[in-house]
Amino acid sequence: MLMVNKISASVIPIDELESKFHLIEVEEEHFFPEWQTNLPEIADTEKQMLDKVKAGYFNLLRHSPLLEHPIRMAVIAPLLFFADFFLSPFPIKHETPVTLEGEDDGRIVEGKIDVLVLKEQLWVTVIESKRASYSLEAGRAQILSYMLANHHREKPSFGMITNGGSFLFLKLVQGNPSQYATSDPFDLLKKRENDLYNVLRILKHLGQLTYTPNGHKLRF
Repeated sequence: MLMVNKISASVIPIDELESKFHLIEVEEEHFFPEWQTNLPEIADTEKQMLDKVKAGYFNLLRHSPLLEHPIRMAVIAPLLFFADFFLSPFPIKHETPVTLEGEDDGRIVEGKIDVLVLKEQLWVTVIESKRASYSLEAGRAQILSYMLANHHREKPSFGMITNGGSFLFLKLVQGNPSQYATSDPFDLLKKRENDLYNVLRILKHLGQLTYTPNGHKLRF
């Protein structure tokens, strides 16, 4: 069984993680179709609520550049709620946060990466930082290290990285070598469309792939 130490993304770059654990990024679209195909439709009422979530995000940006806890309340919690991840069979487990530390104009700036486990095959990482340069890439090595440590190696696992305004989905298939791929990024800065619609559709789909409605695990 492969065991992976949970290591700080601030000190382990993605290329070192790939080398150490024989991990390969796959570019072919057929490897990760789950973020594009067979996505469920969402109701007009959900779209209306997601429009309010997006408006709330920009309201926070206008009044405070130091988002952290408000991001989780205003954006991430509603998404998980609408995707039914607060309901059985998805008890959310909170892993120990990982500290990020960097330097900005001579000042030490700290942040953290929180990891939420939605059952064994679905992971969410939340990057909280006062430093804008901590993009989604800051969470890639960290979420993959958790996913590699998953004991259920016979099935694909999925993840989502977000900083509240941008979102990236991942798929990992463990083997020799292990392979992973990422989706296109989704961003709230898009003016003419609300990317939260697609984020919610993907979250719902990944939840359906992980568990059937009666709670039995699907086999891949």
